[in-house]
Amino acid sequence: MARREGALARDHTDTNGTRYMKTAANYIAGEWLEGANAAEDINPSNTADVVGVFSRADRVETQRAIAAGKQAFPAWSRGSIQQRHDILKRVGDTILARKDELGKLLAREEGKTLAEGVAETVRAGQIFLFFAGECVRIAGEKIASVRPGIDVEITREPLGVIGLITPWNFPIAIPAWKIAPALAYGNCVVFKPADLVPATAHALSQIIVESGIPAGVFNLAMGRGSIVGETLIRHPDIAAISFTGSVATGRTIAAACAEGMKKFQLEMGGKNPLVVLDDADLAVAVECAANGAFFATGQRCTASSRLIVTDGIHDRFVAALTERMKSLVVDDALKAGTHIGPAVDQAQLDQDLRYVAIGKQEGARLVAGGDRLSRDAPGFYVAPTLFTDVRNDMRIAREEIFGPVAAVIRAKDYDAALELSNDTSFGLVAGICTTSLKHASHFKRNADAGMVMVNLPTAGVDYHVPFGGRKGSSYGAREQGRYAAEFYTTVKTAYTNA
Repeated sequence: MARREGALARDHTDTNGTRYMKTAANYIAGEWLEGANAAEDINPSNTADVVGVFSRADRVETQRAIAAGKQAFPAWSRGSIQQRHDILKRVGDTILARKDELGKLLAREEGKTLAEGVAETVRAGQIFLFFAGECVRIAGEKIASVRPGIDVEITREPLGVIGLITPWNFPIAIPAWKIAPALAYGNCVVFKPADLVPATAHALSQIIVESGIPAGVFNLAMGRGSIVGETLIRHPDIAAISFTGSVATGRTIAAACAEGMKKFQLEMGGKNPLVVLDDADLAVAVECAANGAFFATGQRCTASSRLIVTDGIHDRFVAALTERMKSLVVDDALKAGTHIGPAVDQAQLDQDLRYVAIGKQEGARLVAGGDRLSRDAPGFYVAPTLFTDVRNDMRIAREEIFGPVAAVIRAKDYDAALELSNDTSFGLVAGICTTSLKHASHFKRNADAGMVMVNLPTAGVDYHVPFGGRKGSSYGAREQGRYAAEFYTTVKTAYTNA
């Protein structure tokens, strides 16, 4: 079942016919405004459950949000850094205080397990609190000129109005790590969340609005990428675009931003390797693989989709991982004991199953999973899937599936494993399981990835350090931590004849 849309109704009858849902509005220029149409948000664990009905902005409404940001920018960017700190701190504190409620909403809407939803919500709160502190730590330099009597000051200044386009797989964490630094450094924001997850975005936006943020500084424009996103990337008053999503969309945004001379930041796909060496602790390696490949239904750009295993441990690793997979419970995201929830929607489920078929056609051996599953309620359930006898030139080893599908690739030794690890058009994260300090150190230095994990799942990063990759995975400055300043500010050098 896809998301349903139609003429906007102020009240909406849910599938039980007993409760009415008011259409959730966009937030533009300091007002909650309903659009010309709206769409239902469907629970992927139970497609009979309507999470809510959400307005969709059109081009005119998006343009109004941009204009509001432009009007608010001078006062916000030159105003009190204490005000910015206090607002972001209130947002972070509120998110943490409401973590269970927000985590449940996230799990219901996106399909993550309840534990994963709460953990992601906590991370979002921590991000806002980190950048609250950064508001009062914006530093510059004063250095000597080569000319006597001249002072030189180097400062960082905000860009203007920034368009933030976020994906569906992390409905609160990724918006947080874009919105928080954008505001902390004095920019105004037009936030366009993914069309599949408006409920979490709307809840986050309500918290931001209730924090006391001035009108126009923050704007929420829910709606289609072909309308809202396209308007943002083409509009001359948007100074920069930060995007997380697919490679194809990222390339389109890059071309449009280059044409308009906008700054842009892209986080796209991954085809991440987890190398398992003969000397690895088998239990550690299996847990790293199971977590990285299958948890969050594999719907993470940091997922371990290529398991590169050396000869000496290969058969034992495959047997142990296959056994571990038998204990993984796939069910409703909100049900106690669930390890893996559903795919986010029918299209993603179809893509997962299509790649299972491709793997079989290419000659890989399916050793576990690969089936659509039925549960008590209708949902988009798929069994975690493991292939062996995979070559690195197969499509299941080259293309991002974005589902709980992992491919085991056999390697002769460490050198061969490293070569296979780097033989990909992506470069987000790479992992290795080994007890050898020599191999771990060499891998950290020689893996062609923006992030490296040693004896840890490839998925799972801290909120205060840089996030990003190389090659086809990322473009532009890193996200998160103090490195966020590289994107959300520009450098000014001022000379004074004293």
